[in-house]
Amino acid sequence: MTTVFSIARLAGATLCVAALSACTTAPPAPPPVAVKPSLQSMLSQASAASGSGQKEQAVTLWKKAAEAYPADKSPWLSIAQTRYEAGQYGDAIVNAQEVLVRDPNDTLANSIIAISGLRLSTRSLADLSRQNNLSGSIRTESQDLAKLLRESLGETVLVPPAPAPVQQAATPPRGKAGKKAQAKAKQEDDSSANPFGALK
Repeated sequence: MTTVFSIARLAGATLCVAALSACTTAPPAPPPVAVKPSLQSMLSQASAASGSGQKEQAVTLWKKAAEAYPADKSPWLSIAQTRYEAGQYGDAIVNAQEVLVRDPNDTLANSIIAISGLRLSTRSLADLSRQNNLSGSIRTESQDLAKLLRESLGETVLVPPAPAPVQQAATPPRGKAGKKAQAKAKQEDDSSANPFGALK
């Protein structure tokens, strides 16, 4: 009987020691929380990359800043400017529109959208003019837009004529053939210099 009692006391004591040792063990430390870098440091890092000519790396850094600080317009504005300067007008417009979502009155973003849109339009109109494919409703709508732009800018023409190159004094051909050749040359010069020429 005493042996059974001794075993029971020994088992009880063992359980108490195990319970006490579990209480004294410290809980595991939580994993360290990553500290989010400040917006200013992220923008500075991207600007440094851009300044050293690493434009795509800068754009990647600006996109990370935009993810980390979604309400701020600065990263989007920098991306829009970079895309505009690279002649990537479609991307410039998309990124400038992100700026306007955050600040509808941003003048630079509105300017990027307007000028990029005009440059894309100029390219398309030049292509259509070269293909002699500017007709129908496209021509009518293009003329309306050209008129609106002229009125907005207060100009009579959208693209001023290029200065005439200095030509050597050559004897022009005489007669009807000579006049036709001169008229055709002038028309070709006008259409290549001004893609909006067909919309007057």
